[in-house]
Amino acid sequence: MLNSVTPTAGGLLISEPFMMDPNFKRSVILLTEYADIGVMGFILNHQSDYLLGDVLPDVSYSEIPVFTGGPVAANTLHFIHRAPEKIEGGIELTDGIYWGGDFEQVKELVSSYQLNETEIKFFMGYSGWTPEQLSGEIQENSWLVTDKFNSEMLFNSNDQQMWKQVIISMGQRFAHIANFPENPQLN
Repeated sequence: MLNSVTPTAGGLLISEPFMMDPNFKRSVILLTEYADIGVMGFILNHQSDYLLGDVLPDVSYSEIPVFTGGPVAANTLHFIHRAPEKIEGGIELTDGIYWGGDFEQVKELVSSYQLNETEIKFFMGYSGWTPEQLSGEIQENSWLVTDKFNSEMLFNSNDQQMWKQVIISMGQRFAHIANFPENPQLN
């Protein structure tokens, strides 16, 4: 096993460098739930082709990108944020990062340009596992797990570089993984 950190809500899953599943290739996933009934999270670094105005035409500020949260329930919209003083009802996951909250309030704040992509991320769909399924995948070294990361990176990183930055932030033991090629045959 690559690391021994136990996954928890508010922690990150980082895909191993050669994962072939296109849903999770070079993914960084923020876990929002880790319970006996299941595990849920959102892929933070797979931006979709959609902007918020494409999925919510009644919201006038449409420039906020929408991310592919995962392959489950791809027709649902979710969000995380770091604006608890603006959005009521969110659940704090870790270090000032919140999941959900008053959606009508969010739409009003976005429409009036009082929220931007450095404060909120939207996702279509989510990623989900049974606890046993995820444990098995971690045992097979499909995922790295960390609960120590700079939350600033989740909102301000270049999405193409986030996977690499998170791995490097895990320390010297893992930093070399960040330079592995996507296709090992090209090495």
